[in-house]
Amino acid sequence: MDVFLAQPRGFCAGVTRAIEIVERALELHGAPVYVYHEIVHNQWVVNSLRGRGAVFVDQLKDVPVGSVVVFSAHGVAESVVQEARTRQLHPIDATCPLVSKVHLQLRRYAARGIPLVMIGHAGHEEVVGTTGQVQVPVHLVSEVEDVARLPLPPGGPLAYVTQTTLSLDDTRSIVEALGQRHDAVGPHTDDICYATQNRQTAVRAMAAQVDVVLVVGARNSSNSRRLQEVAERAGVTSLLVQDASEITDSQRTEWRSQGLRIGITAGASTPELLVRQVVQRLQDPDDRPATQLAGVREDVNFRLPQGLGVPVSGHGR
Repeated sequence: MDVFLAQPRGFCAGVTRAIEIVERALELHGAPVYVYHEIVHNQWVVNSLRGRGAVFVDQLKDVPVGSVVVFSAHGVAESVVQEARTRQLHPIDATCPLVSKVHLQLRRYAARGIPLVMIGHAGHEEVVGTTGQVQVPVHLVSEVEDVARLPLPPGGPLAYVTQTTLSLDDTRSIVEALGQRHDAVGPHTDDICYATQNRQTAVRAMAAQVDVVLVVGARNSSNSRRLQEVAERAGVTSLLVQDASEITDSQRTEWRSQGLRIGITAGASTPELLVRQVVQRLQDPDDRPATQLAGVREDVNFRLPQGLGVPVSGHGR
């Protein structure tokens, strides 16, 4: 069986930074360290940190007064920050710097007094955290059809921001629809997270060379689901698997008997270990080694919060 690996794949700099923040917090403060929501959307990562003393909560009332609490990479609303202060907690902000950039954009638009729109998925932690940065309404648009349903006069002004883990194609279509109906201002679609762009571009290129694309990632990972969609739109069968155990014996036998070429990528919150285990699940000892395809090599660095340490690399682990 021929197996191909997309480049880049897996951990991005924001995810690497968030995980290291929890690890450093445990080293500095000892267990338990509380984490508000999953630090990143990957159960393997969450379980690994839980085993080292991290306690994951969905409500700050579950954090004892005076404790250390880490805000997840997806960011939190200002009301959560205020609640942490009220409860005399010691917050450490692991929000991805690219998500923080979106927060800043939204606050700047709000200060101009124009109607606000966020392109994103309802209920996603990043969307909840971003729309909670301002004290005025933010209209959520998830698909092109939502644009016509906006309670705003056609031709009037609006400002938009985007969730960082969206499909570039979908976002571009929504931005075009906003521009056709309103006097819209916002970031270019190229401002969507560099890691999201790079992984989607890599999958689109890989899809032309394989018969099946496997996306290794959690089902609640937005960027992993978008990778699956990108592959399917490129015309190949694509499956989202959380780990090697989700590849059945019948699938493996069928793919091998047909001599299919299998392409593998991973969401930005998926550790490389899970990718390697998927490769091992697919291959026999006498198969050719998996081929890593050419692609962008990421060397983005994000600094840790003050007091936790030096910059970390986004190469993954």
